Amino acid sequence: MFKVQELREIIKLVDNSSIDEFVYENDGAKLKLKKNNGVISEVVLPKEATPVVQAPPVAAAVVTEPKTVEEVKVEEKTTPANVEDSTLHKITSPMVGTFYQAPSPDAPAYVSVGDKVSEESIVCIVEAMKLFNEIEAEIKGEIVEILVKDGQLVEYGQPLFLVKPE
Repeated sequence: MFKVQELREIIKLVDNSSIDEFVYENDGAKLKLKKNNGVISEVVLPKEATPVVQAPPVAAAVVTEPKTVEEVKVEEKTTPANVEDSTLHKITSPMVGTFYQAPSPDAPAYVSVGDKVSEESIVCIVEAMKLFNEIEAEIKGEIVEILVKDGQLVEYGQPLFLVKPE
């Protein structure tokens, strides 16, 4: 299955290239993208002009050099040395959407690393289809790590924060 971020990158690459159609298959998943198709032009002739019948245009095959795509290196997330991963609680995204750390771009973040939270503390917003959903900590503890960046797309069940429970 494709991740949302991977799909965005592929769409950007195809959009910025000169190709009109792109097909990719991997592990039973198929992605097919088309662009610039369905362009219809209409020619209006004056009444006294005699229409000229022409054969439909033949599509020419264009061969382009494949563009290289830089590999994105995934950095391993490490937690502070004094905290074991098994003792940390993960606050996960309840939906697919866009992660925001603050209620507005000019407002301070809901929480930062080192902040204490309670079960009802709002830690972030996940925006889905223009609906802004406040995400609560669901546990009392201390924020150890923020796993996603502001404005990043998140998936259902993706860990957003690591919390050291009290």
